[in-house]
Amino acid sequence: MLLAVKFRTLLAWSGACLALVAAAAWSGHRLAWRNGLEALQVEAQHRLELVTTGLDAQLARFDYLPSLLETTPQVMQLLRAPGDEALRHDVNATLRGINATAGADMLYVIGSSGRVLAAGDAGQPGSPLGLDLSFRPYVRDALAQRRGRFFGVGVSSGRPGYYLSFALAPKPAFEAPPPQPLGVATVKVSLETTEQAWRKLPGEVLALDEHGVVILGTREGWKYRPLQPLPAAVLQEAARTRSYGGAALKPLDWRVRETLPDPAARLLTLEGRRYLASERLLQRTPWRLVVLDDLAPLQAEARRMALTGALAGLLLPLLGFAWLQRRRALAQQRAGRLALQMAYDSLEARVVERTAELRAAQNELVHAGKMALLGRMSAGMVHELNQPLAAMRTLADNACVLLQHGRTADVEGNLQRIAKLVDRLGALTQRLKSFAHKSQQPAAPVALAPVVANAQFLLSRRLREAGVELEVDIDPPKLQVLADEARLEQVLVNLMANAIDALETPAAPAEAGGTPAPPRRLCVRARVEGACARIDVEDSGPGIREDILPRLFEPFVTSKPAGSGLGLGLMISAHIARESGGTLRAENRSEGGARFIFTLPLAQAGGAAAVAAPGEAASAASGARLP
Repeated sequence: MLLAVKFRTLLAWSGACLALVAAAAWSGHRLAWRNGLEALQVEAQHRLELVTTGLDAQLARFDYLPSLLETTPQVMQLLRAPGDEALRHDVNATLRGINATAGADMLYVIGSSGRVLAAGDAGQPGSPLGLDLSFRPYVRDALAQRRGRFFGVGVSSGRPGYYLSFALAPKPAFEAPPPQPLGVATVKVSLETTEQAWRKLPGEVLALDEHGVVILGTREGWKYRPLQPLPAAVLQEAARTRSYGGAALKPLDWRVRETLPDPAARLLTLEGRRYLASERLLQRTPWRLVVLDDLAPLQAEARRMALTGALAGLLLPLLGFAWLQRRRALAQQRAGRLALQMAYDSLEARVVERTAELRAAQNELVHAGKMALLGRMSAGMVHELNQPLAAMRTLADNACVLLQHGRTADVEGNLQRIAKLVDRLGALTQRLKSFAHKSQQPAAPVALAPVVANAQFLLSRRLREAGVELEVDIDPPKLQVLADEARLEQVLVNLMANAIDALETPAAPAEAGGTPAPPRRLCVRARVEGACARIDVEDSGPGIREDILPRLFEPFVTSKPAGSGLGLGLMISAHIARESGGTLRAENRSEGGARFIFTLPLAQAGGAAAVAAPGEAASAASGARLP
């Protein structure tokens, strides 16, 4: 009894397993077949779109060509005088040239009787010249309906082609009925290149005419064979028009096995093989294009999927075990993720803490940077105040001497200059602020000679005390530059003051009979150089040390002793030069001493600023002279 129960249980499990295997195999086969068929249909539709578009374009390419002959006078003359051999020869040459340009297979002219009067291939084998083609449908349609279209095998050449015809008629008179056609212009289009392109595509491609006969295709054995037996009337018409040449028109073994939801697709057998057939109508002709995909690879894939499904059914216990193992692995993953989340939370807290520390350090650095900037601005202001204060001291001392000599008019001039310097001190804060921003005052034409003369006056006391000979050479004397006058003067005063500092080094006393010390010279030269003015400030001093020369225009770089300079003047001067559209650079002269080269844009001729007269520069340079 127990053995019978076990046997029945074993049979039940075996039956269940077999049912499961069968169901899995059927499901795998069905799924692979359905998915593969859908993918094959999508691919076939894309391929069908490609070949349909290409064939439509090829057929439409020569639509214009037959009607073009209606505008050719020689063609219309030949239709009126078909017996004129000389005119026929000219028209043959004309058609040959037109056809060579257009690239059609053949171009010819037919009279109203249906006889070919001229052809582009006249004199070549297979030319239709002289043939009676009145039986061809495209001739009848053109004479009756103005246009005709036809596919058929050539009567004389034996080559298939697509024929486009157009009735040639004289232009109608005003409000007159349309005249009768004098003849027909016909172009033959070869579709061999289209067939060759189809052979490069996967699957098979067929073109069926309105009778269901294969007229184009990738299989030569299927051409000029209908899908179904043709009616007797159609066979008689084909024999009369010789549409398919001498083909027997034997039907293909075309059997539709199954229709699909897409009405343009079906499953069929053709010559013993199963295919998926997808078809589409052409726009310009009653033809149908059919794309055939062999189903043998899809059947093999479905069988493989059925076998895979059967194996999956047999391996179901293993899958159950794997499922249990996966659950265990997922539980471990969840535990790992929890631990990782806890570590991440701890790390995030530490990152927040470190971020707060970094922000505090950043605030300290910003504060230190602000303090350093404040110190640099204060040092720059001290440097800028030095020059106007020194000039005011010179003018005040000069005024005292002038008062002692009773020269009150000159004293008044010195006091006016002191007032201007006070105004400069008032504007100094704004000018120092512009050092960190772009200048708000537009550059204007400035005469260079008065600016140099004013700088000479401000430094006249130092020039005398240091025993420096100053030479000013401006060519042309009325040279003007585009700049801010006050800032230009600031640069020149700074460069000339630096030169005086370099020349103030005490010279060693000359021994008896020895060579005297060289003279101390400072030269300011200005020349036109292209679109700029070049201003050279040269001295005969010791020159610039080689270790300082590359960093000369950096802040706080100076060769002067401590307390004699801040090292900001050249940096400010270079900044002013750049803001004015010019440059400032330095070099050592080969004969000794230093040279600063200051370039500025030239002012346009006839600018708004007045040009200094030749005497003004000398007057400004002299100022109020001491007795």
